[in-house]
Amino acid sequence: MARWRVGVDSGGTFTDVCLFDEENGRVEVWKVSSTPDDPSRGIAQGVEEGMRRVAPEAGDKPAAPVTYFGHGTTVATNALIQHRGVKTGLVTTDGFRDLLEIGRQKRPDLYDMQADKPPVLVSRDLRQEVPERVRHDGSIDLPLDETRMRAAAVALREAGVKAVAVSFLYGFIRPEHEARAVEILREEMPDAFISAGHEIAPEFREFERLSTVVLNAYLGPVMRSYIEKLTPRLEGLGMTAAPHLTQSNGGVISFAAAAGLPVRTVLSGPSTGVVGAQAIGKLAGYEDLITFDMGGTSTDVALLQGGQCRLTSEAVVHGYPIKAPMLDIHTVGAGGGSIAYVDAGGLLKAGPRSCGAFPGPVCYDQGNAEPATTDANVVLQTLNPTHLLGGRMAIRQDLSKAAIQRLADQLGLGLMETAQGILSVVTANMARAIRVISVQRGHDPRDFTLMAFGGGGPLHAARLAKELDMKRVLVPRNPGILCAMGLLLTDLRADFAATRLLPLESGSVGDVAEGFATLTARAEEWFEHEGIAPANRVLTRTADMRYKGQNYELAVTLPEGPVTQGTLDALAAGFADLHRQRYGFIAEGEPVQIVTLRLEATGLVQKATLTRHPDAGPDASGARTGERPVWFPEAQDFVATPIYSRDELKPGNRFAGPAIVEQMDTTTVVPPGMTARVDPYLNLILEAAA
Repeated sequence: MARWRVGVDSGGTFTDVCLFDEENGRVEVWKVSSTPDDPSRGIAQGVEEGMRRVAPEAGDKPAAPVTYFGHGTTVATNALIQHRGVKTGLVTTDGFRDLLEIGRQKRPDLYDMQADKPPVLVSRDLRQEVPERVRHDGSIDLPLDETRMRAAAVALREAGVKAVAVSFLYGFIRPEHEARAVEILREEMPDAFISAGHEIAPEFREFERLSTVVLNAYLGPVMRSYIEKLTPRLEGLGMTAAPHLTQSNGGVISFAAAAGLPVRTVLSGPSTGVVGAQAIGKLAGYEDLITFDMGGTSTDVALLQGGQCRLTSEAVVHGYPIKAPMLDIHTVGAGGGSIAYVDAGGLLKAGPRSCGAFPGPVCYDQGNAEPATTDANVVLQTLNPTHLLGGRMAIRQDLSKAAIQRLADQLGLGLMETAQGILSVVTANMARAIRVISVQRGHDPRDFTLMAFGGGGPLHAARLAKELDMKRVLVPRNPGILCAMGLLLTDLRADFAATRLLPLESGSVGDVAEGFATLTARAEEWFEHEGIAPANRVLTRTADMRYKGQNYELAVTLPEGPVTQGTLDALAAGFADLHRQRYGFIAEGEPVQIVTLRLEATGLVQKATLTRHPDAGPDASGARTGERPVWFPEAQDFVATPIYSRDELKPGNRFAGPAIVEQMDTTTVVPPGMTARVDPYLNLILEAAA
């Protein structure tokens, strides 16, 4: 019986399944509609259908041949967006309960007088203050008042709280008070989900640490409930492999670890797409990439330089600061389900509101009357006007036309102009997102290749590349399920950090060495717990650095070997290079500080391998399945356009636009003025005609 590695990406609209046969390298894909009421149901359905398709011999235990199961999810993200977490309490240092609301006293949008801050996740009556005080140097100024602490726990229990966050001032330097508070809470509230700051985010910046631990508590029972539902569903399919969940940093962790650290999974789904892009881009010979992952609800973009995506230790996700390692991914509310409308000023807009998987776009005929981006593509016939998912989902173009005509009447435009206008608005939104991660950070997008994936990425990529003056687009072989495939290309990973505010000078060598020794010991414990063999252990050290007085840090990688004066010299040079690249200058003579030491622990695991195929020549006529009229803005009219089957395209095949390439999980548009070719790894390379 074949041995299969399975990756599943559960999104807001579709659940994608990628299946890899370890014996012969065969890759199969499957796609089902998501089930937002209970995402575990859609995941189990996708795994069952996919496995029955590739391994019918498994009988009534279709998942029995699965040796590895990786999963990316939007459960934590969606719970945060929709504020569906549990009733949460907070225990903090006496006098600091309002810090959660005060924050940094910054407006979310400087020039928007109507901008609202996101709702506070813990109401003021559920924030308990306890007398205790640790000073900045780790000395105890006031011991923890255990009587008051127990009274706070009783008050939260009687208030019906389901989760509690504990965050004391300077708890990251000396965690004894937080640890004792957790013990008392567990005695008084044995069924509650408890999160402590020194365990979740042991770093300086009290507001960001507080926000992170509150988020972890708020989302904890949601993630735990989800895992408790999914685990028996997978076991019922006969799966014996230990399941893993993706973190925001691109690595995977066990279900048990994810249940305790849900805040580290808020970018679980998008991060796997970036991991897949790194692997495929390296094979294809394009390591400077901008990834463009367009799904049904949102679009995620990231910048890869030298084949690596920048890792950030702090981000704001849907208005809430999170201090946790995550890939530097920027999200915008533009997807296939983004609803188009005319605003109060008479302007055409699209998103961020989405029709989701149900009722879905108007063409799904499930009751929605508001046109979405997908409807515009159906009207323009860039998408197949009769069916999607390779014929498995029938759609109704007449309903899409009627819905967009209603918008056209409001705007005083024609049907096709309005449909194209929707795509132009969506393209502008996505281009703005890419400029945030490129131009605003000192990178010229023209120096990068655009890698398009997700169900909608290849459909819009050529237009987006033209908007940004990018010359090349790379479309992977299975773009609609690349996030699921990324799960088969990633390793186990954990991140450890310790704040050490040190000057960058020779006297700090010992402190830096001691700090990394402590982090290394914690990493070795994690390796042992995960059962990672010594030969498969990789450690990467970085230091967050800044000029003295700056508010933000840059992460600089340390050279390998013992920490010496040469290590600090290398840090100084690396910091100067990064500061010049990011901000355009360096401050000669200004003192530099090391702020936080970080250690990334990677456990290497067996991964799917992509096969190189022999060249079959340039003639692509064997993959041509017919033609249909497609409306292109270059012609301002319908153009008879060849249709190609992605499954039949061979390495070396070439053709010129206009053309449409169809496959089960997506559609690729090759507009006039672009050419397409298939590389040895079956990637589709679109380039602007010379």
